[in-house]
Amino acid sequence: MVASPHGKVRIGIGLLGARSLPDLGTEFDELLDALDKSAVDSLWLADLPSTGVVESTVGSAWAAARTRRLKVGTGVTVLPGRNPMLLAAELASLAVLAPKRILPVFGIRAASPHDRQLYPVPGRLAAVFEESVTVLRRLLTEDSVTHHGEFFTLDDATIVPRPARPLDLWFGGRADAGLRRAGRLADGWLASFLTPAETARGRAVIEQAARDAGRTIDDDHYGTNIWLAVPGTDTDAALARAALQRPDADPRELVGIGWDGTAELIRRHLDGGITKFVVRPSAPVDDWAAYLDEFTAELGPLESG
Repeated sequence: MVASPHGKVRIGIGLLGARSLPDLGTEFDELLDALDKSAVDSLWLADLPSTGVVESTVGSAWAAARTRRLKVGTGVTVLPGRNPMLLAAELASLAVLAPKRILPVFGIRAASPHDRQLYPVPGRLAAVFEESVTVLRRLLTEDSVTHHGEFFTLDDATIVPRPARPLDLWFGGRADAGLRRAGRLADGWLASFLTPAETARGRAVIEQAARDAGRTIDDDHYGTNIWLAVPGTDTDAALARAALQRPDADPRELVGIGWDGTAELIRRHLDGGITKFVVRPSAPVDDWAAYLDEFTAELGPLESG
């Protein structure tokens, strides 16, 4: 195990797409059944409607119901364009039905430009996002909410049932404005397509913004996604995909080449204060049980706490 001065190190599984869309439900159930028998503690679902993945909120409900200990995170769910009041009710019910197992992460816009048309926003993205977070958090924690804002209006609104323990709301994002927003408003940060040097800097920016706002974020509430070029798959294709997302960065700083390369990337992020990791395979997985066995053997020793 690897000790971190910043708290527990945890490594979860991220889902890419199904081997073929007609088999999506079967493959998702195969993954969940294999996860429930494994030592992996979390599954992370992305908000990518056009790529053949399970929708993050619905998938979280299905995964939490089919398993008994698995934590389920959304990495990340686009918030502007969604109704934060109804989302609060959905998350509250999920958290009551699966206590301490629901891990929501929110972003400001869809990763794919093609998907952005699916999230109509009645105003400036950043302003809508921040007011949505305010409404969402208040509904998840307060008995009665009256809110008259620029985009949302509530009078004596109530969400029941609500979880006994408030949900932590994490943010994604990599631009400086988003990092400062996380410091002001979030309970944690989950990065994507950032190098180890960039996640270390991102954590520093967030911590400073939190201090400026008179608040703190738990020391171990900083994470990142890592793409794994699965052994036996097309490494060049994985690197090319990363280069499309970040043409300004060396793709080998973003993609772990095989298990050894992924473990080394995790260690480098750990050195910068990142302790939570979502490892996403760069290609569809044919045998989830075998993949999880390898995952646990190769990356499990890096966990701690």
